Amino acid sequence: MHRSAPAPQPVRAAFAAFIGTTVEFYDFYTYATAAALVLGEVFFPSTNHFVSTLASFATFAVGFIARPLSGAVFGHWGDRLGRKKMLLLTMFLMGVATTGIGLLPSYASIGVWAPVLLILLRILQGIAVGGEWGGAVLMSSEHAPEGRKTFFASFPQMGSPAGLILSLIAFRLVTSLDHASFVAWGWRLPFLAGFALLTIGLVIRVGVNESPEFERMKAARETAKSPVKDVLKSHGYPILLAAAATTIGSAGFFFTNTFMISYVTSYLSMPKSLILDCLFIVTVIQLLSQPVSAWLSERIGEARFLSGAAILSMLTPYPMFILVNTQNPVAIVVGIAFAVVVLSATYAVVAGFMSAAFPTHLRYSGISIAYQLCCTIAGGTTPLIGTMLAQRYQGQWLPLALFFSLLAAVSLFGIVGLARYKSRQGDIEAERIVPAADAA
Repeated sequence: MHRSAPAPQPVRAAFAAFIGTTVEFYDFYTYATAAALVLGEVFFPSTNHFVSTLASFATFAVGFIARPLSGAVFGHWGDRLGRKKMLLLTMFLMGVATTGIGLLPSYASIGVWAPVLLILLRILQGIAVGGEWGGAVLMSSEHAPEGRKTFFASFPQMGSPAGLILSLIAFRLVTSLDHASFVAWGWRLPFLAGFALLTIGLVIRVGVNESPEFERMKAARETAKSPVKDVLKSHGYPILLAAAATTIGSAGFFFTNTFMISYVTSYLSMPKSLILDCLFIVTVIQLLSQPVSAWLSERIGEARFLSGAAILSMLTPYPMFILVNTQNPVAIVVGIAFAVVVLSATYAVVAGFMSAAFPTHLRYSGISIAYQLCCTIAGGTTPLIGTMLAQRYQGQWLPLALFFSLLAAVSLFGIVGLARYKSRQGDIEAERIVPAADAA
């Protein structure tokens, strides 16, 4: 007698990847939002607000330094032991780091040890996220039916806006407190709420089977002994191209969310609650638009879709800043939403696009190193660079818009290059198959 069939694994895997990355990115965005709003005051007190904010964003950038090494380590073991084990471990590490930050004493309580411990916990967050992304993408795409891998690979990408939505809700609630209460204890609540989300995420992920592609590879004893070494040696060029391709999808979010909070509150004197409300609406729009982008890309071609989105992203910051500077809530939402929907189109599709550039036995290592390399160079430094540009060119938004356009241009270069690389690899494979068929 056959037992009743479980829920289809492709759907379950995609849902688990979505929930898992939602929890991970909730924790990560909670730190990013706190860095823009309060961490400078709590851990780096100074009579100069700019110095405190800069120090706070520096700790935000520190979390990215650990990500390439973490991506390599988790990629190595993910290609050797399996995707699922690594995803459970990364979620646990993120929960420990985020809860720890919520319980951390302030500078006023323990002096210099407060920022030191904050930096250590921030590095642990970076380690967790560094190993998370690649495994989540592969658990979705490697469970997917043939021809639907790009669409299914977009589900963990949806965890980014979903996590941001939850983070913004949490901070919108605590910013309604008076300033003294918010600085004293209110900011800690969103961090502590991450523990409950961690429990939910772990339960859901435990119920998902290992990637079928990895299981077949393991059964055939085709796993690599040194996947990181092998992928760097044989696929260094596509790693660099994939890193470039993801630039606007990674750095663009931290520009429109993390940096924009600091920009409008510090230089346009807008209330924190107003920009958080605007970003909440923008992020809901982003969450709804990403699966549509993935669906469209399957119909018009991934490379063509991504190239068009990157070109359009180069143009979006100019109307965005014009509308944001009106300080009208509706105009702010329209301006930021336009930029975010376009850049998130690249983010939704690029995961499946870059995964296909690497063989199964090196894939976790390849895409993790590429993505985390981009996040370290472009993502972590974007709020820092934005803050310095805003301070240097006070009252001028054009340098900031040009910086955003540069990020999109880097993505366009990577997308075009990776498309050509994949095309050449396909031609080489076809040349191998045809002579073999003729010989038979």
